[in-house]
Amino acid sequence: MAATPSTTPHSLLLQKTLQNHVFLKPNSTTFTNQRSAKPFSISCSATTPIQDRLSFQSQSQDRVFNFAAGPAILPENVLLKAQAELYNWHGSGMSVMEMSHRGKDFRSIIEKAEADLRTLLNIPENYAVLFLQGGATTQFAAVPLNLCQRDDTVDYLVTGSWGDKAFKEAQKYCKPKVIWSGKSENYVRVPSFDGLEQRPNAKYLHICANETIYGVEFKDYPVPSNPNGVLVADMSSNFCSKPVDVTKFGLIYAGAQKNVGPSGVCIVIVRKDLLGNAQEVTPVMLDYKIHAENNSLYNTPPCFGIYMCGLVFEDLLKQGGLEEVEKKNKKKAAILYNAIDESKGFYRCPVEKSVRSLMNVPFTLEKSELEAEFLKEAAKEKMVQLKGHRSVGGMRASIYNAMPLAGVEKLVAFMKDFQARHA
Repeated sequence: MAATPSTTPHSLLLQKTLQNHVFLKPNSTTFTNQRSAKPFSISCSATTPIQDRLSFQSQSQDRVFNFAAGPAILPENVLLKAQAELYNWHGSGMSVMEMSHRGKDFRSIIEKAEADLRTLLNIPENYAVLFLQGGATTQFAAVPLNLCQRDDTVDYLVTGSWGDKAFKEAQKYCKPKVIWSGKSENYVRVPSFDGLEQRPNAKYLHICANETIYGVEFKDYPVPSNPNGVLVADMSSNFCSKPVDVTKFGLIYAGAQKNVGPSGVCIVIVRKDLLGNAQEVTPVMLDYKIHAENNSLYNTPPCFGIYMCGLVFEDLLKQGGLEEVEKKNKKKAAILYNAIDESKGFYRCPVEKSVRSLMNVPFTLEKSELEAEFLKEAAKEKMVQLKGHRSVGGMRASIYNAMPLAGVEKLVAFMKDFQARHA
């Protein structure tokens, strides 16, 4: 079979090899000897043998269990699908990274991502879904700029570093007040909502639903005392980890890089009647109304990041939705917290049990001088990014949706073995 002008022995070899890899479509074209109708391969004497098949098992063995807080672990099957589609997305002849954001191909990607997210969280039609840039930190400014005027009062409930940073940024654009802070106790709990001294005219009440650094998570949500006020939540580190009643909130925002995608995308879910009241000084790129009117395509969005988020949403739906995802997350967290609590003080989690995060598990060692050795030995066992945030020290295991049960089980087994050798 002679090579045609559009093919060479090298390109035929590449196509044959790629067809044997598990991540390509099963209906890819195969090459056969026309006389014998038997599959054949072409090889060059100058090339080294290429492994016929790359198994999921060998792929997994090459990867570590990544306990990073963000950017964080992504589902392996999502990465493999993205790998398969990277060069030529759905026969378009180009990668998602090369597409015009105004073309029909990318429009289909972002529209499906939004539709799947709406299904996952049961987002009503009177809420806009925005795919933005700048991370959740940019929303610390965008929220007050869009929801209130310079002299308006707003309340902040601070249960960790991120809530504190959001409050400090809001001071530039309105009149915020911290109505409760856990800083004096080193952020280990969520207050009783009954005792909160909310201001009657506060435009919104802001919370961080899950504090990544300290591992404190709201299990229920406060209600603004102002009947015209709204609840605003930074859900960056527990977004899509469990079902949430979106209608309890006026606005939800979340950086994607912890639970639903790579860094570079920030998702905002905002009630539509709150749009259109931005302060005059609001930069165009921070005006939610402009982004809503343009379906998140006012300027070039983070296209590949949105595509990856869409693949994650699709995967979460295939798992049975967020109810099933929450069950898995509770099981993983229980295994890890039980190991900490049953270690007789060798390991300790300072957070009150009732508000312990399902996503971020901070813990310390009884002998702090062993921390470096713990991290070193864990890394040798292909468990990485277990060091706590630089502001608090200790350890932190982030066990987001994509962390498999096997990863948590391996960590717990290692922790017990380490304790046996060093207690």
